[in-house]
Parts: sequence; C-alpha cells; structure tokens
Amino acid sequence: MTMLHTQSHSQAQSRLQLKAVSGGYAETDILKGVDLHVDAGEIVTVAGTNGAGKSTMLKALMGLLPRVAGELLWGDADLRRSPTEKRLSEGIAYVPQVANVFARLTVRENLWVVQGIADVRARARDMLELFPALQPFASRMAGTLSGGERQQLAFARALMSRPRLVCLDEPTAALSPIMAKTIFGHIARLPSFGAAVLMVEQRARDALDISHRGYILDQGRVALEGPAQALLDDPRAVALYLGHGA
Repeated sequence: MTMLHTQSHSQAQSRLQLKAVSGGYAETDILKGVDLHVDAGEIVTVAGTNGAGKSTMLKALMGLLPRVAGELLWGDADLRRSPTEKRLSEGIAYVPQVANVFARLTVRENLWVVQGIADVRARARDMLELFPALQPFASRMAGTLSGGERQQLAFARALMSRPRLVCLDEPTAALSPIMAKTIFGHIARLPSFGAAVLMVEQRARDALDISHRGYILDQGRVALEGPAQALLDDPRAVALYLGHGA
C-alpha cells in the first residue's frame, strides 16, 4: 500500500475503523486486509476498478457478507458481533446501489415506514423540505420516479433516523452527468446534518472533488490513500484508477 499522506488523528475520534478486514464468499477472499477509517463530519470516497472489492467492503460493514475477519469498529464496539438491524439502529445508514426504495409505496409512505422514529410523519415532512424536488411527487408511487428522484428519496429515507454515518454504494450509477452532479451536491450536504459519509463510486474524480479523503482499492487491498486532492493530483492514481475526466 502506498500512502500519499500520513494524517495525524486520534483513533478515539474515528467513528468507524476497519482493521485488517478480510472476507468474501465460500472460500474466496474478496477483501484481503483492508484498513480504513471515517471520522466525524468527513466524506470519504472509496474508488477502484471493477472487482476491486469496493461494494463487498460495504456489505462486510453492514453484516451482509457471509464471512468476515478482522475488526469492524464503530466507536468502541466491534460490529462483527451485531446483526444488520443492530448496526442500523446504532446510527449507520446504508443506501445500496439497487432496490433502495419501495417501488410500490408512495414517496411519502417510503418515509413513513422507516422504523424507530418518534414522530415519523413530522420527520417525513422535514425530509421533503430538505429534498424539495420530491415534494410534487409525495403521493406518487416511488417506482415511477426517475433515477435521480429515486436516489434523492433513498437519501431522505437514510436521513430519517438521524444517522451518524451514511454508507453509499454507487450513488450515481446509471444517472446522466447532469443528474449525477445534482446527487453529488446532495451528498456534499450530508455532513451538515450530522452524518459522515463513506461512499463507493465509479465517478471517482467527481466523488473525490467533494470528499475530504479517499482510498483506492485494488484486488481487495488498499493501493493508495490520502487527502482527496492529493489523490486527484497523483499521476499514478490518475493513470491507473481515476482516468482523465472520468
């Protein structure tokens, strides 16, 4: 692993820490010793080529990978001992790439069904104010929304529970460049709502533009890490992983 910059930080300040995380399916390891941390208020992007293990890393974090070794620390707690539902209730929200809304429920109902909210309807109104593009469609079935509108609804659902960390898996996949720019604008706002962000994204340059730090995975390992701008300026990162304008 090449480290572009050694960032001094207290381990106690890291809300999330992955330490030597390995795992995968059956006897095949997709992750091969990943070290990563996300501090409060940060946006952290994980980039890399297809098959590098980016989405698998998020599945390991959320308890959706059948076999995981190493440490998944959320504060002082090891998440490996917690089912997915417990991780969600502890302040970690997850927005998968697909199937991230209930297509046969209305926009408003998608927000109402989020569990554990004291005044769910008032909170839903707050979310519609945060994402005004959804307001005209509040009574429309979510399955009829455009890709960008569905993604905004997925963000609104994630924020319903006031998470401290939002994990995003390819949030701009299949979106037009114009809509992707809109979605990145929403992601940039998430720390202002008290949520750090861990984002896996193929549009790596655009994602790093709004990020504090980044990691690049290669074959299940961290190949490069450092401040986002340092990765964007690094010729190796550009040549091997980021492309020119991707």
